[in-house]
Amino acid sequence: MMNEMRNAMTRRALLRGAGSGLGAIAMSAMLAESGFAGVVHDPTIAKKPHHEPKAKRVIFLFMEGAPSHIDLFDPKPKLNEMAGQPMPASFGRPITAMGTANNTLMGSPRQWKQHGKSGIWVSELYPHIAKHVDKLAVLRSCQSDGLNHAGGVSQMNTGDILSGRPSLGAWVTYGLGTANKDLPTFVSMIDEREPFGNAKNWGSGFLPAVYQGTLFRQGPNPILNTKLREGMTDERQRAQMQLLEAQNREYALRHEDDSTLQARIRSFELAYALQKSGPEAVDLSKETEETKELYGLNDPATAVYGRNCLLGRRLLERGVRFVELYCGSGSGWDAHSNLEGNHKKWCKASDKPVAALLEDLERRGMLEDTLVIWGGEFGRTPFNEKGDGRDHNPWGFTMWFAGGGVKGGQTIGATDDIGLRAIERHAHVTDIHASILWLLGLDHLRLTYMHNGRAERPTGVKGEHMVKELWQG
Repeated sequence: MMNEMRNAMTRRALLRGAGSGLGAIAMSAMLAESGFAGVVHDPTIAKKPHHEPKAKRVIFLFMEGAPSHIDLFDPKPKLNEMAGQPMPASFGRPITAMGTANNTLMGSPRQWKQHGKSGIWVSELYPHIAKHVDKLAVLRSCQSDGLNHAGGVSQMNTGDILSGRPSLGAWVTYGLGTANKDLPTFVSMIDEREPFGNAKNWGSGFLPAVYQGTLFRQGPNPILNTKLREGMTDERQRAQMQLLEAQNREYALRHEDDSTLQARIRSFELAYALQKSGPEAVDLSKETEETKELYGLNDPATAVYGRNCLLGRRLLERGVRFVELYCGSGSGWDAHSNLEGNHKKWCKASDKPVAALLEDLERRGMLEDTLVIWGGEFGRTPFNEKGDGRDHNPWGFTMWFAGGGVKGGQTIGATDDIGLRAIERHAHVTDIHASILWLLGLDHLRLTYMHNGRAERPTGVKGEHMVKELWQG
């Protein structure tokens, strides 16, 4: 009798649990269709944007270590005239990372030319990108708050110099969901080392952990743990996955606030799906020899970043929404000395691959709805460090944008005559983030998440000055 009662209780509990699960699934679908999917933390649910988007996806070409804007996209003839002199007091006196504000001014040895119909200036260090200037909106008045790399890289990724906030890719995943359930929505790729801040740069911060990015590494297997180990069959693995999923979900019912468990469940599901979709997505052998040559895969100087750019394009066309490609990860562009050798190396590494990406996206009909972003965490100062290097400059630097609704062939904003400070159309990192989100159909004021009793948004209390010139021209 007791056994029968116990069995009946077990059956009732099972039916009740199953009913609750089915109800939750139905509720998730209803909320998604009603535009309230943000309360259901499932990145596999595609969500409606706030307004008609101009871009469907983003690829951020992150030049970590900070390229020198006054040696690449922002020529300063006045700086060359004043080379070797102390900086006049009229330009102000910044606090520099390495105490170089009292050093003499250092000119740029670059050869400059105007390119394209737009006549945008580019130095000889970027000859391939120069061919595409009519696609670019060059923003010369960027500003950030980070004086060192840790703060600068953190802010360019999360909007704050202090770590702990969600990355921009995580906000995009939270706001829009996925376009392919078998691939990550947000991917970061490195070249040499992990960047300053490591996983915090693609982390979810206070958002549920399911929105964090996935790191792709160098080598033939950029995605870890996607191959069956020896002796494991697909059937056995699926059975193990089902058992583990049941245990995880039982635990989750008793720990509703543990978002890391939900992320772990999702990561197992994604890893299983990636065993089928991942190898095909990262297999470059099917690309034509012309395409490989275009990206520079046959040249050791360009092969690493060329491979990442080509892989990034493949991920975008398969539904990944946000791809970040680090060039010089671990602060490779950080030219406190020997700027000439440093920038020649990294410009060589990135020039042909980036130009190839622009050309490839355009000929595939993807550029018009893919937002391409180029830039670092800040720029570099006009005065010398150690005689042949430049210090960090968060007061005025350059980024450029292409595709995804951007009006190409224009320069926006300006720095002063020596390239130290932005003086026209100031664009803080948070303004830039708000603009990126807007192009994706997301209003940064409406994209909120309740955290510690406060409706947090991607730009904090800033971002009120979107760079509308990017799409209005």
